[in-house]
Amino acid sequence: MHLQCHIGTDTLSLHRLGGRVTGLDLSPASLAEARRLARDVGADITYVESDVHAAPDVLGRAAFDVVYTGIGAVCWLPSIDRWAATVAALLRPGGRLVFRDCHPMLGTLEVVDGRIELVYPYAEHLEPLVFSDTASYVDPDDHSLPGLPSHEWSHGLAEILTALLAHGMTLETVLEHDSVPWVPLPGFMSPHPDHPGEHRLTDRPERLAASFTIVATLSH
Repeated sequence: MHLQCHIGTDTLSLHRLGGRVTGLDLSPASLAEARRLARDVGADITYVESDVHAAPDVLGRAAFDVVYTGIGAVCWLPSIDRWAATVAALLRPGGRLVFRDCHPMLGTLEVVDGRIELVYPYAEHLEPLVFSDTASYVDPDDHSLPGLPSHEWSHGLAEILTALLAHGMTLETVLEHDSVPWVPLPGFMSPHPDHPGEHRLTDRPERLAASFTIVATLSH
């Protein structure tokens, strides 16, 4: 189960690794592109349009061996506890969550007047952060988007781990990485020498936890 699958590129990768995969997303436009990509390469992937929290009712409880969530997903959700409850409801006993995302430490930072500044909250907050941007993360130099507002929420790493534990998950792996697959701090990041497509701080990259990976298993 790939939650918040967007256009399905990670879903397709999971299929190519041998998974029998279902992707779920709120956006019909994203799912249309995901289905086109799957059709073009002959991949048998099921895509379902739904709010993420409705997934257990739409697809069935205890229906999946693995739930995967990738980078840039949970920032759209107000409550990490509710998300963790959704993950646990989808998994069979002994099933596994595989989760990589932007580190909340990186999420606090922004380049302001040529300096990296602490700007945004680290911990979860009630009211959303509201952004209106005409650029796309696909091409930051293209400012042709209409600038519609987007609402985002922060979730601290301890809050994420605590939520998973509270819903019956056992932690297997918690890793923190110095890189992410995009350039969140323009002018201060360089390609990772060992991981193509990843970027980290140019100067002393060990100073910044940029992303994390969590693997957790639903207790029997």
